[in-house]
Amino acid sequence: MITGALLLGATETLGLLRIPRPWQPAMVCWWHRRLLRCLGLEFSCRGAPIAGALVAANHVSWLDIPVLGSVAPLCFVSKAEVRQWPLVGWMAANTGTLFMQRGAHQAAAMAGRVGQRLRAGAMVVIFPEGTTGDGRVLGRFHARLFAAAEHDGAAVQPVAIRYGRDAEPDAIAPFVGDDTLLGHLWRVLRHPGLTVTLTFLAPLKGDGEHRRALAEAAHGAIADQLAVQASEAAHCKPLGPRRAGALAGES
Repeated sequence: MITGALLLGATETLGLLRIPRPWQPAMVCWWHRRLLRCLGLEFSCRGAPIAGALVAANHVSWLDIPVLGSVAPLCFVSKAEVRQWPLVGWMAANTGTLFMQRGAHQAAAMAGRVGQRLRAGAMVVIFPEGTTGDGRVLGRFHARLFAAAEHDGAAVQPVAIRYGRDAEPDAIAPFVGDDTLLGHLWRVLRHPGLTVTLTFLAPLKGDGEHRRALAEAAHGAIADQLAVQASEAAHCKPLGPRRAGALAGES
């Protein structure tokens, strides 16, 4: 965390001085990989992100952010409360996170902002469940933010996130209920060797599709993938997690 804060502080200073920072996205990816190594988290990645796609992922933990962010430069949509988290909120704001207040009107405005990012070629991540889950049950997907793909014709890429090697998902990774960030971080540090599998699935074409249809299709694709992984684990077929940093040529 401290390393990330120092690096982002330096890049923010350069920004105030109007000095170009074309290397910042790669630096953020590097820092996410470093964070995962420090946490002792191992992961495997199936498939690859698509440039300019609206990425729809299931949500289990704050760990989802560095896991996804370690693979490619991504922009996240987050609940506004995260902006108030000590240090983390400031770091999220300075890496391009979009913060959304609760309410239907706020969601409509956010869909417009997401659409602007997509048209500029960015990959934007949304968590359509609207909250974290325990990794066992996939919650209903809210459709409002899918309007960004509905109106702009961007591809929607579902992403399945699964923690653990066994048939039952890992019980340490979920950040739910009354968990606090520091309390959950301590729990993760006490249990090194957590594993996560990230699966980028086939894209859905947004052009001409209603937001609800896109949400349901993404939900179905992710649910099917999580079921496949649970079945693989039950039949003792290891998923082959790799040390964080194995992707993207980490040295």
